[in-house]
Amino acid sequence: MTEYSRPDGRAWDQLRPVTITPGYQKYAEGSALIEMGTTKVLCAASLEERVPAFMRGEGRGWVTAEYSMLPRATNTRSTRERESGKISGRSQEIQRLIGRSLRAITDLGALGERTVNIDCDVIQADGGTRTAAITGAYVALNQALQMLVKNRVLTQVPLLCPVAANSVGILDGQLLLDLCYEEDFAADVDFNVVLTSQGGLVEIQGATEADPFPRHQVDEVLSLASRGMEDLFRFQREAAQGIQ
Repeated sequence: MTEYSRPDGRAWDQLRPVTITPGYQKYAEGSALIEMGTTKVLCAASLEERVPAFMRGEGRGWVTAEYSMLPRATNTRSTRERESGKISGRSQEIQRLIGRSLRAITDLGALGERTVNIDCDVIQADGGTRTAAITGAYVALNQALQMLVKNRVLTQVPLLCPVAANSVGILDGQLLLDLCYEEDFAADVDFNVVLTSQGGLVEIQGATEADPFPRHQVDEVLSLASRGMEDLFRFQREAAQGIQ
């Protein structure tokens, strides 16, 4: 079988070039611009000294997210969701995924009765926008919580460990790490994997448009995703050092 040649010339187990710019927005309590190849997502964290009504009086905080794409993030203009009057099912799914991923590594009790809202806006989309949003959102969240410690509102940052995400696909029988849009579109199977820096699995999303895949391939997917995640955690650490 001929080895698949990736559009950008990468090896099968290689990430796209990654850049995380912390503190990208002046007014947000925390922010980061993450670039993975030509995919670019702006993540901003905002603090509120209140929690949703269903959590009042519990002494715990809340972390939630919103996700959207700019009209020209893709090669043709898409309509702003606010113009249609409702959020698309895809955007709802993705923002819930981002929120779950961040809450999984946040000590909500130590956060206290306050909310962190994370806005993830896709500036340019070339595959992997949801996984890039999770990786960048962690940096923005960390910066916002660092500010609470700096202002002596909290004694320590209420984060258990970093969290990041990446995609893995199977195309022509070959595993590929960090799919661009062309690969994502053509893949027989694609996965989105969310992991903590301690190796904990937060979420795995996988589906096939072709034949069912054998169970052992899931283990191979997770192994490849874990290898790629090591670099993402390093980029997150370097970004965190840039905001201290």
